[in-house]
Amino acid sequence: MQTTDTVLMIEPIAFGYNAETAENNYFQVEQKGADIQSKALAEFKIFVEKLRNKGINVITIKDTIDPHTPDSIFPNNWVSFHKDGKVVLYPMFASNRRVERREDIIESIKNQGFEVSEIDDWSLPEMQGHFLEGTGSMIFDHDNKIAYGSVSLRLDENLFREFCTKYRFTPVVFHSFQTVGDERLPIYHTNVMMCVADQFVVICLDCIDSELERSKVIETIKNSGKEIIEISEEQMQQFAGNMLQVQNKDGEKFLVMSQTAYQSLNAEQISNIEKYCEIIYSDLNTIEVNGGGSARCMLAEVFLPKK
Repeated sequence: MQTTDTVLMIEPIAFGYNAETAENNYFQVEQKGADIQSKALAEFKIFVEKLRNKGINVITIKDTIDPHTPDSIFPNNWVSFHKDGKVVLYPMFASNRRVERREDIIESIKNQGFEVSEIDDWSLPEMQGHFLEGTGSMIFDHDNKIAYGSVSLRLDENLFREFCTKYRFTPVVFHSFQTVGDERLPIYHTNVMMCVADQFVVICLDCIDSELERSKVIETIKNSGKEIIEISEEQMQQFAGNMLQVQNKDGEKFLVMSQTAYQSLNAEQISNIEKYCEIIYSDLNTIEVNGGGSARCMLAEVFLPKK
């Protein structure tokens, strides 16, 4: 199943700009002012309410003051929850993000009635400088057992292929770039340039500079039976690739995105998406600007079996 009706979200307690991640996350801009946390918290709460109002099960867990984890609002990078009961922990690029991996969060998920059969800890390679940042760096087509991965400092190709072998995904490896000043620099996470839904894929093909790699990605998507909804690099910069399809308890599907992303889309793109599912969007501007991540990054899907 491509979509789940349950997501984990981490409520921020000391959200802010993270200089460590900004080294290769070119979406981040540091805003000055003491009200960044309060603005981010307000955005978070409205976003949660919008999801719950549509019947989506949102498990919220508060961050902790100590240790300080400014990016904890993006849990999908350090953990994934699988339908066979496995919980996977991932190696993280920024040292101050590694302490986001909290055992009590997994216990809280279990206490919500979910079954955890195994914790599969892949975090060790981070000590040797090799990273694989969860569903930020890997985009899963669960139904077709395909994993898309754009190589960057946050996605080590060998680790990605090793993961795909163990979890029986077919890896689709490529390189994607964004324009930063006069340079073309690697996109830090695959999930800012593509989103795989049950019947369609939103993707910025312009970011894949290699014609061979671009053709391979297009061919794979088409062979999987999904419609390609293409976005421009300018729209990608507005987080139009950072979307996630979820469902509610009645099985109704929704595509979740930020207000920034929604407002960047044209009428045809919106119409193409709405052929398949309703759109939910929310204002996440403070979180996007300072954190360099958007709606999809804030949602860790829970596919675990119920007890």
